[in-house]
Amino acid sequence: MTERDFIGYGKTPPVVRWPNGAQIAISVVVNYEEGSEYSLLDGDSTHEVNNEVPSPVPSNQRDLANESFFEYGSRVGVWRILKILDEYSIPASFFSCALALERNPTVGPAIVSAGHEVVGHGNRWEEYYLLGKEDEKLAIETAVKSITASTGVRPVGWYTRYAPSENTRELIASHGGFLYDSNSYSDDIPYYVDVDNNPWLVIPYSLEVNDTRFWRGGMNRPSDFLETLINTFDVLYEEGAENPKLMNIGLHCRIAGRPSRAAILKQFFDYVKTKNNVWFTRRDQIADWWLKEFPPEK
Repeated sequence: MTERDFIGYGKTPPVVRWPNGAQIAISVVVNYEEGSEYSLLDGDSTHEVNNEVPSPVPSNQRDLANESFFEYGSRVGVWRILKILDEYSIPASFFSCALALERNPTVGPAIVSAGHEVVGHGNRWEEYYLLGKEDEKLAIETAVKSITASTGVRPVGWYTRYAPSENTRELIASHGGFLYDSNSYSDDIPYYVDVDNNPWLVIPYSLEVNDTRFWRGGMNRPSDFLETLINTFDVLYEEGAENPKLMNIGLHCRIAGRPSRAAILKQFFDYVKTKNNVWFTRRDQIADWWLKEFPPEK
């Protein structure tokens, strides 16, 4: 049974020391999922939903217009985001679904060759919380094998789409080769949890500073995203003068890869580049740093 922790670090969080005295760490996460969503062609009983442009097509029929929204992310969006990251010399972590990488075999090598991290994000959009423990274990093993074959790199981090099951963290921690998971939104810095009487590293993620709010509600204009990005950065940067934090930015190729939203990324990166002591980093680099500088208590 997974215990809940309502206290966390409380009033006395650790005084974080990021590399080179950075006042804030920024983790840009790109979700590469296109081709892994629900599809009648893949034997699913329903097509995927795009809330930004609601589908008039019955769920048991193909919605070709909706499919094309997802195809944009793999055909165009991922390349635009990769180009922007390269332009600003920003390393990112790509939450990657195995099937998506299989269906566009040029993407995985491009991610790795550009110096980005590949994070396990499942085979496809599987609802792991509905799976039994052995089925989930097999799904994780299959995803790791496929992602490694597609990219040449074995993922050391994991983030389950939808929601994790009560077994997910235990399965990831015991799998071997993983350093951390990001199935949490409960803090502004990494922390350890107990998994089978062993400390396990969690690097929390964000659904607030995340472009899915364009599709799911909460953001209408690209400027809404820019305001959220800047406000989050400003607060954490100010707090970081005394106690540095981690800022997460969640992107999706079919959403932030569109021109108007990609322009917001550039505006935000331009803004951040005017500040000192900012560490743009991959999540595996955060994990390595945290395990070294803040090892779990014995």
